[in-house]
Amino acid sequence: MLKTVESSKKAEKPARISFRLRGLEVFPNTILSPMDGVTDAPFRRLCRVLSGNRMGLLVSEFVPTDGDAVFNLDGHRQLRFFPEERPFGVQIFGRFPDKMAAAAKKIAVALKPDFIEVNAGCPAPKVAGKGSGSGLLRDLPRLQEILHEVRATLDTCGVDMPLTLKCRIGWDSESINVMETLRIAEGEGVEMLTVHGRTRLQGYNGLADWDWIGKVAAAAKIPVIGNGDVNSVDVARERINNYGVDGVSIGRGAMHNPWIFGQIADAWEGKPAHEITAVEALDVFPLYYGFKIEDGSTDKGAEGRLKQLAARLCKGFCLDERDCGVTRCDDAANGADDVAMQVRQALLSSTCAAELLDRAQSLKEGLAKDLKFDPDRLVNLNGAKETELKFGDQFKGR
Repeated sequence: MLKTVESSKKAEKPARISFRLRGLEVFPNTILSPMDGVTDAPFRRLCRVLSGNRMGLLVSEFVPTDGDAVFNLDGHRQLRFFPEERPFGVQIFGRFPDKMAAAAKKIAVALKPDFIEVNAGCPAPKVAGKGSGSGLLRDLPRLQEILHEVRATLDTCGVDMPLTLKCRIGWDSESINVMETLRIAEGEGVEMLTVHGRTRLQGYNGLADWDWIGKVAAAAKIPVIGNGDVNSVDVARERINNYGVDGVSIGRGAMHNPWIFGQIADAWEGKPAHEITAVEALDVFPLYYGFKIEDGSTDKGAEGRLKQLAARLCKGFCLDERDCGVTRCDDAANGADDVAMQVRQALLSSTCAAELLDRAQSLKEGLAKDLKFDPDRLVNLNGAKETELKFGDQFKGR
């Protein structure tokens, strides 16, 4: 069970704790950022359970629309979602307006998500380098045409479906055009804009520029969600209060701390903060494994995801001084780090999923029993810096 931090002071609420997307009241005002190869249905369901079903909005991994002559729903595993994930949106990406619109219509009619989102933010070379994702920020007329066609198609398909947009602040520091992107989005009927405060060239390096996010929020007539470097309750509160955004979108922070949405919801509800024990953290593994198998994963595939999660979570393990009676000192801190590393290695050296789950159970009763999970210990979440992206003829022809 969660442990209540020994403090009578209730968590401070930010200026805004919810926002509206058409007829939907979204509380808390958080979104799990879609991340390809990470935020599949099992991970989204894990985060929702750990939040006590208080996550705001969930979004699919991005769905490509350019590859096939005719968009086929069955050909995209990213479209799979479970009823308990609602409110849930499907994010699509591509560079051809007609294909984006056709895909949006099929998804809306057949799957009836709560919203459709256009991706103008992905920095991956295989996406941006072909003129979609953040590549659209170098071709705003094309982005406008895509939004126009998708909005018009949704309006005539017989399904009440909001359209949202995810973008970055620009291609590079010399071509920041997020204010123009906002103008286009509002003019084409977009009902929510999520802004990642980095340029495409930054990738995930460095810090997000929240000043630009704040400028967008101040000028917008639609909800603006800020994205970038939100990894704690305090940071979420500060971003909402200081930059005027309607909410925050959390990506890598959730990869390392899947409890973060529940922690934010607790704070917004005025509840005391809670601490997570390492024992509780280890309980996540059988839950996550079950979700992976239910989603059709192989045992080997599930094992890989369990180890991926273990490598992240164990970085946050440290000594729980109140339980073990140890006074904080350098030796005690170093000893706790050694124990945390032993827990991590025990999980990562497992040869199969069953062995990892067995070891997690044993660790709960042994090495991990005096440890806690402290997300403040998680640092260096940024990726490697990329300095350039080569272009060929991908922008020629429409």
